[in-house]
Amino acid sequence: MNTMDTIVAFIYLLAAIAFVAGLHLMNSPATARKGSPLSMWGMVAAIAATLAKMIYDHSATATGWVLLAAGGVLGTAFGVIMARRVKMTAIPQLVSLFNAVGGGAAAVIAIADFVRLADHSASLGGRVAVATVLDVIIGGVTFTGSLIAAGKLQGLITGSPVVFPGARVLSGVLAVAAIGGGCDLLAGSSNIAVLGVVLGAALAFGVAMVLPIGGADMPVVIALLNAFTGIAVAMAGFVINNSGLIIAGALVGASGGILTKLMADAMNRSIMNIIIGGFGTGDSGPAAAVAAGAEVRRLSAEDAAIQLAYASRVMIVPGYGLAAAQAQQEVRELATVLEARGIEVNFAIHPVAGRMPGHMNVLLAEVNIPYTSLKEMDEANPEFDNTDVALVVGANDVTNPAARRPNTPLSGMPILDVDHARSIIVIKRSMGTGYAGIDNELYIDPKTGMFFADAKKGLHDITAAVKTLVG
Repeated sequence: MNTMDTIVAFIYLLAAIAFVAGLHLMNSPATARKGSPLSMWGMVAAIAATLAKMIYDHSATATGWVLLAAGGVLGTAFGVIMARRVKMTAIPQLVSLFNAVGGGAAAVIAIADFVRLADHSASLGGRVAVATVLDVIIGGVTFTGSLIAAGKLQGLITGSPVVFPGARVLSGVLAVAAIGGGCDLLAGSSNIAVLGVVLGAALAFGVAMVLPIGGADMPVVIALLNAFTGIAVAMAGFVINNSGLIIAGALVGASGGILTKLMADAMNRSIMNIIIGGFGTGDSGPAAAVAAGAEVRRLSAEDAAIQLAYASRVMIVPGYGLAAAQAQQEVRELATVLEARGIEVNFAIHPVAGRMPGHMNVLLAEVNIPYTSLKEMDEANPEFDNTDVALVVGANDVTNPAARRPNTPLSGMPILDVDHARSIIVIKRSMGTGYAGIDNELYIDPKTGMFFADAKKGLHDITAAVKTLVG
């Protein structure tokens, strides 16, 4: 190892420390803004060290440098534009696209190295062969799977599970083809056609895996694909013997895997159950009828305003309906008006509310709602017993008391104990169901009043009524 290699290895170590410290800081809303730039500068240092080593080793041709420069310029421009233009409600789609790019890029690295060695009739070697096969399979699945997930979130593909006769058999055949081809490569084959079969099967399997998954399961799917991206990047690091890639990919894979498990537990679902797909009806599923004899108490904006204005403690429960209506500013205005009257206002956040982990936290932070007002489920649930009014905005299954009873699609799923509040107001466009496809028993609770409206308009009307009726 020469001096340059030592310096680069040391910089990679510092970058790894920055990544770990950044992840730790992002564990809390109070320090998240410090953690993100710390991780960013760690990555900048790693990239700079890599470029310096390439210059020192003369490992890139003139054409290669041109392509690197073009990719850097285009990538930077795309990143800046997306950061400025993409709305917070569309962040899940953007994250899915990032997952696709990461997984696809990692697979391309492995493919390029395989083709280079095959052209020189060189053996991959056991370590590189294993990493190459895993990289191509995982990266291929991540690439197409993430594109399908982004399409579902964006509405370009139906949010309902897409199933057809023989779908499971097709997925099995694709898995066997990818694994069989991979085993042939591990046995020492350097046939590019076999690699093409493995790649094609992986790409097709990514589509077949995500299509049958309902759109409401996307929080877990995004976390899982993010973990896949990290693993693919780590494998790419083993392929080209780059410790920086190995460390960064391992951290992303590990954190994504942990998050996936936490999200699945929050939905009382197994990860395998979600991957198999076809469980829920998705967002566009038909609404189930309200139980026979049940009565729904309707409220006007004025009714809701009076209840909120004369409460002492209000707990707001945001859901995807708030995000879809882009009503975060309206909910902030309502909270401000109520707080000006001396009312204590907090927000109860369920782990799977929205379309990705932390979706509600990000939306509310965008409009400068203090993080101290955001209560995670374990912290919020004990407070509902002392809450005068619980205001549910576009949340469905995460508030359904049916989860406490056996033999329902939601049985065992941890929920927010909204029904423990003294009074409940639900803003929702209709009585439509969530991904579980069952009625929300909260809506027929005698303490519940339903205000049927789009979240943005409903919150605006309630805020206006509070100002008009009580000043």
